[in-house]
Amino acid sequence: MKNFIKNNYVKIKPALIWLSDKIKKPRILGPVSIVLAFAIAVYAFFDVDVIVKRGPLAARLFGSSEQAQQRRADKELARLQDAVLPQEGVTLPVVWGNLGSELITLGVIDAGKMEQLYAARGGLSEEDRWILSGADNGKLKITAQNAGFLLNMFWALGLANKNEILEKGPMMDKKYGGDPSRFASTGGWSLARGNTMNHYSKHSMMALTPEQQEVVTRVSQGIYRPCCGNSTHFPDCNHGMAMLGLLELMASQGVGEDEMYRMALVANSYWFPDNYLTIAKYLESKNVSWNEADPRQILSADYSSGAGYNRIRSEVEPVKPKSGGSCGV
Repeated sequence: MKNFIKNNYVKIKPALIWLSDKIKKPRILGPVSIVLAFAIAVYAFFDVDVIVKRGPLAARLFGSSEQAQQRRADKELARLQDAVLPQEGVTLPVVWGNLGSELITLGVIDAGKMEQLYAARGGLSEEDRWILSGADNGKLKITAQNAGFLLNMFWALGLANKNEILEKGPMMDKKYGGDPSRFASTGGWSLARGNTMNHYSKHSMMALTPEQQEVVTRVSQGIYRPCCGNSTHFPDCNHGMAMLGLLELMASQGVGEDEMYRMALVANSYWFPDNYLTIAKYLESKNVSWNEADPRQILSADYSSGAGYNRIRSEVEPVKPKSGGSCGV
């Protein structure tokens, strides 16, 4: 102890002088002063970490630390959801028209199979039925509730509409097997009448001008999805094929390239809510709000591919909402 005091005298000298002075004045020194003086002396000698735990009364009044942490997490999730996944949904800049009924007429969608699929999920809503088989439909609105249904509708559209991306792109490349029927976006489409490949790029539902096709090709190469490492230009899964259908529909109706990227990010966010809420959290850690982010950057391989998202997830704690993307119908 002598050596300790000698080596640390400069540090503890003020506390020792103060304590000595108080002890010389017993009238002033009360129980509280004694405790305080002792604490200062201990702090002068040693490094002390003070941990305060809530007692039973405080826990009843304010909740446990775990409950407080959960409330903070819930509050953060709600704030991110308001920005990334608006509860009221987002109106897409495209008119659906009678494309649903046309897909049924062509056999790309078997209405009975679709009804059976959704019967196990609580049934199709009135709006879903109108999109599926109605006519003169206006602009589509994507919400957390109908995102999965619209995913299937855009999937069918992207699969069936005649397009050079399907006929000359990676889906037909021999280095990937040269057989488009072997991919999840074709083999996984179980809602057609007959063989799915009878509809693969077979129906001219949206005739694109050369300029529009060029835009679709260019934009499709810049949009990735977190379920794999491929861009929309290689639509080997349902999300890629659905995004291709959405891009074709937007291009055919004159939507500009910047807006196409913005709406693609909206769709991807509703299709992969956990991924994009986590990406939004990551952006905030870099002092970038979701509304300020560049959709082109967020949809790039650096953020939206499987590898890009895994990198982001390694830097921030993933957000865990109640739903997530699925690669099946």
